[in-house]
Parts: sequence; structure tokens; C-alpha cells
Amino acid sequence: METVPESLQVVFCAWSAGFGETVFPKFVTLLLGAVLTTGRHTVSQVVRVVGELADADPSSYHRVLSLRRWSMWHLARPLIVAILDTFLPRGLVFLAGDETVTEHPGRKVFGKGRHRDAKRSSHSFVAHLWGHKWVVLAILVKLPGIARPWALPVLVALYRNEKDNRAAGRRHKTPSDLMRQLLCVLLRWFPARQFVFSGDGGYANHMLTRFARRHHKRLTLVSRFYADAALYAPPPRPKKHVKGRPRVKGKKLPSPQEVVQKTKKRKKLTVNWYGGRSRRVEVVTGTGQWYKSGEGLVEILWVFVHDLTGTHRDEYFFTTDVTQTARQVIETFTGRWSIEVTFQEVRAYLGVETTRGWIERTVLRAEPCLFGLYSVVVLWYAALPEVDRNQLEPTWTGKTMVTFSDAITLVRRDLWRRWIFATPAFKLVMQKLTPKQKRQLTNTLTLAT
Repeated sequence: METVPESLQVVFCAWSAGFGETVFPKFVTLLLGAVLTTGRHTVSQVVRVVGELADADPSSYHRVLSLRRWSMWHLARPLIVAILDTFLPRGLVFLAGDETVTEHPGRKVFGKGRHRDAKRSSHSFVAHLWGHKWVVLAILVKLPGIARPWALPVLVALYRNEKDNRAAGRRHKTPSDLMRQLLCVLLRWFPARQFVFSGDGGYANHMLTRFARRHHKRLTLVSRFYADAALYAPPPRPKKHVKGRPRVKGKKLPSPQEVVQKTKKRKKLTVNWYGGRSRRVEVVTGTGQWYKSGEGLVEILWVFVHDLTGTHRDEYFFTTDVTQTARQVIETFTGRWSIEVTFQEVRAYLGVETTRGWIERTVLRAEPCLFGLYSVVVLWYAALPEVDRNQLEPTWTGKTMVTFSDAITLVRRDLWRRWIFATPAFKLVMQKLTPKQKRQLTNTLTLAT
């Protein structure tokens, strides 16, 4: 535990209660080894990187994921508490949710299916990928000196296609269903906090919107919207002594697209855009009751956005909080782009797509642990002394912001110093090196492990 910064030791102590006495040290070894590992993140590769510090039989480290009894939920809650205490001790908590597909080449892999590959697909062409689809809920945090928020994954669920669910006798759950369950968990765990959730168009559905409205005091939904959505006025009050069922909706309102086409009142705003940049836009707003047959009405605020630079297509957004301004809606939605960056970085630096487990427990643990490790690395980086965080060498000319590659480089450097070089075998050698030589050695090892 001396290896872990003081602010993270509380998290690790909370985790230890969910493991057996002999299992937890192995889990910590795998976790820290995964930070040091570059390239493939199989258990074998992680154990190879750790070397003699993995002092048990290599097969026992495989069994930590495949056989030992512990819960991912037990890991998630202390991690969320640490994120909130470190970055968001008060105020609104902004969330981002999305799905990502990770490829797996194995033939008999639990939960494997054929999914749309968003990276290779377009509006006219759909590419597919065999692997796992993960529904990920992340907390958006701001770090000093960084324009865009970082999306820290905290809850992850595996999507199973309808065919697999039917064969197993389970009720089919869509990605929206799974996301609603993850949001339910968050609301139950933190009853005193208020959340704003932003999701892509896949979460712009009536079910999730109704869920947010039912919990409107604690949860707000922001997502894309439909230009031709059916909007209505509230139903009139039922009259006394009038036979028949009361009306479920009022007068039909013009769709957002019809309002935009007819109105000449467009407001110009400068807003935070995708990637933390600012953008000049033109907006039109409106309210109405979104109706779906058999599901009732949901009050929403919609926002039409026209990019005045002409580089981005026109978009429609909506929110379940009708008191929000157009600026708040736009900046909340564009802030969710950070989760796409997180998916790229988890692949590039933590090898989330390179795990090779195929049985149920390993599949449900390995990749979610790597998503969570992304958040652990950011917490670790934030816990480093300022003098260490200021030692970043510029990666390229003109770079002005810290990236995740910088954060994990510093964490790896800290791990080498605290963990590897602190062993008796290295202490004597390190004493003979100058500070400059030590720094050069750790820099080389950090990038070449």
C-alpha cells in the first residue's frame, strides 16, 4: 500500500474488504502492473512486466479474474466516492454515457456478438465487428489548465443481443435499458447529489426521458432530438359531468423543424464547442410535451443549433429541464465528446481491446477493470505533488494542454520510483546513479516497458 498515493489508499482499503486475504495482493499487483504495461494487456503480459514482484505462481493471477469471488460493484462505489471527493465535492455532477465495441478474435467467447462498428461506418455504409459492446457511464471532471473535461468511466455493463437473451431465457435489454440501470445505481448510492446526464442520439428515447422526468429533482437528461418530433400542448382539464375518457394530450404543436423554418427570431451565441473550443452559433428554442402512444407526455425543451462557421451540420438537442438556457444545453451535450476521447485513450494506453479471456467471469471483469483503471490513473495523477506534475517534457512543439498520455507517463514514472526501484535488489544500484541518470532511466523504462 506504500506504493499508492495517500489520497488513493482509502480507495484501496475499501476494495480490500471485498477480496480474500490472499487474493487482494494479487489483484493490486495486476492493477499496478497494467499501468506499467504497454501493448497487449493480457494477464500473462502484465505478470511478465511485473517480473519478480509477482511472487506467486502465474496461474494464480489468472484465477483472480476467472475463479475468485469478488464483485465489480464493490470496486465501483469507492472509486466514484474518490472522484467526487477529489474533483466535485459539491454542485452538479455531469455525466456522459455511450457504447463502445471491442473486438475479440476468439470463437467461444462469452457475450461475443456482431455489432455495428461506429469507427468504420458512415451514413451510407454500415460495418460490423465481432466482439463485445460495452455500455459505459462516466463522470466529467475538470483538471487545472485543461480546456475540455475528462470523462472518467465508473460503471460498465455488457450488452447482449436479442438472440442471445432469447436463447438464455432472459428479457432483452437495450443499451438504453442498461444505461437506465446504471443511472439507478448512481441515484441510489448518492441520494444527496444532483446529476446531469448527456448521451448521444441512441439515448434520445421516450423511456429514458420519462425516467429523467420522474427523477427531475436529481437527474436531467440532455441528448440529440428529432426534427420531426410529435409535440403537443398539455391536455385540457377534464370537465365535470362529461362522459368519456379524458384527453391524454392537448393541441398538436408545430414540430421543431417547422418552427425553425418559419421563425425569423434566431439568437446568436458564442458557446463552448466540441474539444473545448469556442464556436459562434445561431439558435432557436421551443418547449412542448413529447408524446408517444401508450407512454404519455413528457415536457421537454428543444434547441436548434446552426454553426455560423459552416463546418458543422445543423443539430437539434433537447433536455428534460425546461429551465435550462440554450447555452447550457449546447455546452452540456458538446462536453460529452470527452467520452469518445476516453474510448480512444483506453485502447491506446490501457489495451482494453487486447484482453484474451473467454469465460464469463473473465469477460465481465477484465475490460471493465481497464475502464476503471483509466479513472484510477487520473486520480493518481491529480494526487502527485505539483513539482512532479510540472516535470512534463513537451511532446511536440505548440502543445499547451496536459493529455492522458502525459498523466499515465507521470504515474508510470512514480510507480517505477516507488515500487520497482524501492525493492532491495534495485536500491543499491539506484544509489550509484545521479538524479539526471535516474530521470533518464525512468523515462526510458516508462516508454519501453
